[in-house]
Amino acid sequence: MQLKLPELGENIESGKVTQVLVTVGDHVTRDQPLLEVESGKATLEIPAEQDGTVKSLAVEVGSEVTVGQVLLEIETGAPPAAAPPKEEPPPAAPTPDAKPDRPETPPKKAPEPEPARAAPETPPAHDGKVVVPAAPSVRRFARELGVDINQVTGSGSHGRVSQDDVKRHVKSRNQTAPDRPGSGPIGFTPPPLPDFSKWGAVEREPLTTIRQKTAEHMARCWAMIPHVTQFDTADITELDALRRKFAPKAEKMGGKLTMTAMLLKITAAALKVFPKFNASLDVAEQRLILKKYIHLGLAVDSERGLLVPVIRDADQKNMLQLAVEISALAAQVRMGKLAPETLEGGTFTVTNLGGIGGSFFTPIVNWPQVAILGVGRAAQTPALPADTGATRLTLPLSLSYDHRVIDGADGARFLRWIVEAIEEPLLLSLEG
Repeated sequence: MQLKLPELGENIESGKVTQVLVTVGDHVTRDQPLLEVESGKATLEIPAEQDGTVKSLAVEVGSEVTVGQVLLEIETGAPPAAAPPKEEPPPAAPTPDAKPDRPETPPKKAPEPEPARAAPETPPAHDGKVVVPAAPSVRRFARELGVDINQVTGSGSHGRVSQDDVKRHVKSRNQTAPDRPGSGPIGFTPPPLPDFSKWGAVEREPLTTIRQKTAEHMARCWAMIPHVTQFDTADITELDALRRKFAPKAEKMGGKLTMTAMLLKITAAALKVFPKFNASLDVAEQRLILKKYIHLGLAVDSERGLLVPVIRDADQKNMLQLAVEISALAAQVRMGKLAPETLEGGTFTVTNLGGIGGSFFTPIVNWPQVAILGVGRAAQTPALPADTGATRLTLPLSLSYDHRVIDGADGARFLRWIVEAIEEPLLLSLEG
């Protein structure tokens, strides 16, 4: 039988082989891990589907593989003649070759310039290209989506472009957009770099898969979302005392009661009070999608790069349960064993740099979410009045949000609610 690469997750069609755990001739049993494949930011073990002997390997460490591609063959005792017929997946490579059949589609675009020329009111652009006819409201709609309206095929009279044409263009572009780190989400291609070796020695280091995905996603988030960041400071003196008091309970349950676990609980409560922060903006349909569930993403620094595993239904878990789950996720990150589904479905993200240092910063919103909370390092600051010599433990907080969805006043109210809940935990029971 042939073992093929299974579905890796939503919108994930390829990965890189990071480990081959067997060699030709090895006897394997059902569900035994045979290979490890890194897809996006997750690592997936590919198990054997039946008992048998490894007959051949079609990949090696570093191989790029796509869903449905043959990884290896296992001799299960069936007649050897059964294997060759299945060896025809390679010809399945005609799928890319099927593209030559598409030349029929481009011709359909050829008439596009002609109707545009036929419209007397469309003046030529500065580069000599013809500008397609469209209403001012449609042009504004295209600009909001980051679309060059001259690239949209109009379905109206004389090639006139409507909002529906723009929506179809966006959907088509999103489905066919190349996954190249550094290539912008709106079709922007950066200019070529200069030859740095002219000024001294250089070293070229290939980007890891995780770094490629991070670069691509961060570019998309920054280009698509108009960011605003607000800052505030919370007095965590009493909360930290409670954390130290109840830390042994979390340890008995197999977790560690950290300020992050406590902040996740507070943030989940805040999202119930301010549901707009737990939403996504559908620009194409001009509507806001409000989610009835609260799945919190937690940004984690690892040797392999930035990962954001998701804690499901965080609002339904207490601080001790969150502490245990965070510890388990941290262990998976260290071992590189995060499953793809662990990284999907987040509705809001918390990123805590306090363990490293620093105070305020401007975190980038993790699209398609609309907000992210950044946490800095707590520090002792003078209490008021200053002449008493007393100090308080304060925590810097930074909230970035999508200004298309959230106004400054809403951002200030949300962050202030979190600060007050930190300083007066009873607020969690009163309003959370």
